[in-house]
Amino acid sequence: MDYKDYYKTLGVDKKATQDQIKKAYRKLARQYHPDVNPNNAEAERKFKEANEANEVLGDPEKRQKYDQLGADYQRYQQGGGRAGGGPGGFDWSQYAQGGGGAGGADPFGGADFSDFFGSMFGGMGGSGGGGNRPRAGQDYQAELELMLEDAYRGGPRTLTVNGKNLRLTIQPGVEDGQVIRLRDQGGPGRSGGPAGSLYITLHIRPDPRYARTGNDLTMDVPVDLYTALLGGEQTVETLSGAVKINIKPETQNGTCLRLRGKGFPVYRQSGQFGDLYLRLSVSLPQHLTEQEKTLFRQLAQLRA
Repeated sequence: MDYKDYYKTLGVDKKATQDQIKKAYRKLARQYHPDVNPNNAEAERKFKEANEANEVLGDPEKRQKYDQLGADYQRYQQGGGRAGGGPGGFDWSQYAQGGGGAGGADPFGGADFSDFFGSMFGGMGGSGGGGNRPRAGQDYQAELELMLEDAYRGGPRTLTVNGKNLRLTIQPGVEDGQVIRLRDQGGPGRSGGPAGSLYITLHIRPDPRYARTGNDLTMDVPVDLYTALLGGEQTVETLSGAVKINIKPETQNGTCLRLRGKGFPVYRQSGQFGDLYLRLSVSLPQHLTEQEKTLFRQLAQLRA
C-alpha cells in the first residue's frame, strides 16, 4: 500500500500550525470545489484528496498518528522497502484499524476515501476503528461578490449553496477577502455529530470613484481653474450623500482635503467611520476664444 503525503497534498510544511492547515485546505477547496468545476474529473479528484488530507491533518489526534507513521515509513524506505515486519521492513498492522476499511463515503457523495486512509482510521463512519464516534460534518466553501456600496451599507443577501437558498445579513464595513462563517450550514454530521460550517469569502468589486485603505477612502475631485484661483463652494457626492466643501483661493493642484467621518464604516463598531480624503485636480479650460486668450496674455504680463 502506497504512503500518501498529506502535507504535500495541502502544500504546507510538516511544522505547519492548525491555522495554516485550515487556510491551505480552504484555498484548495474553493479552487477545486465541484460547484466551480462541473464535470471536471481532475478537479474532483484533487478536491477529494484535499478533503482527505484535511480530515487527517486537521485533527490533532489523527495528525499525531499520521506523523508517527511517516517517520516509520521513511525508515522503511531507507531500509530498502522490504514489506512485512522485521528489521528494515514495514508492518502496516500496527497502524491499521480493524473492520472499518475505507467504507465511508465523502460528504459530497463521491467515491470513498483512499485505502490508505481506511487502513489507518477505519474510514468515515464505518463500524471499526472508532468510526461510530460522533463527528462534525464537512465544512463548505462559497463566494459572494459585492459592490462597494453594498459593503458600505450592509444588509440582507441571498446565496445559493448546493441547491439551498441561504439568507444572510452583511454587516457594514466588510472588507475584500473577508470570510464569514455560518454555523450548521455545512455538511451533515456523522454518528450524531454537529453539522459543518459554511465559509463565505467576500469579494468587493473595485469602484472607479474611490480607493479604499482600511476604513479610509480617497477620491479625485475635479475643480475648475477659476474656482481654484478665486475660491468658492463645490458639491461632492460621497457614499453617505452630497457634501458641500469650501475651496480656498489659490488652491494648488493636488491639494488634499480631509472629511472626518465620511469614509467607510468600521466593521461591527456602530457609529464609527473612517475618513474621506479629497484630492483636488485642477482642470484647465479648453477651446479658449480669442478674447480669453488675450485676457490670459494680459494676466501673464502682469505676473511677469
